[in-house]
Amino acid sequence: MFQIQSQRKSHTNKSVQKRKQNKIKNLLLIGFLVYLMLVIYVTLFAWNYGASLGPAGPGGRNYNFIPFRSIYRIAVYSPTIVDPIKILIGNIILFIPFGFLAPIAIKKLRKSVLITTGLGMLLSIAIESSQFLFTYRVSNIDDVILNTLGAFIGAVMIKICFFVKSKIIYFKT
Repeated sequence: MFQIQSQRKSHTNKSVQKRKQNKIKNLLLIGFLVYLMLVIYVTLFAWNYGASLGPAGPGGRNYNFIPFRSIYRIAVYSPTIVDPIKILIGNIILFIPFGFLAPIAIKKLRKSVLITTGLGMLLSIAIESSQFLFTYRVSNIDDVILNTLGAFIGAVMIKICFFVKSKIIYFKT
């Protein structure tokens, strides 16, 4: 009788753990989707803080296909150090969560940092294309480069977390 109760208790504990894991996975997936919506909002709908001047005033439909051109211009011609930090570092930071959350939300991405980084690059290209086609903003190859770097950093961070987690030994009490 003790053995049967012990087996039931063990089975109940496993099902409780499984439900907790499913809740966590669902929350992470929802977090990833919320992140994607925020990125789309920030890059396509939020106010454009004068990235270029065009016929529509601040903003304006414009593009840059020359790598590192705007990075150089921002670094050299900004009156203070604040603008380059906000623009350049901001583009990197914007995509770190993509590289970090995508492999958590999509299990197949856990195997490859490069695939996750590539998906981050494709998302950035889609955003930059949309900015040019549908908004009065600058479509910029430098943003793609910086966003891709951010996705890479996030993917490496989660890969390190998965590696460390695999080396942790759990003791049953």
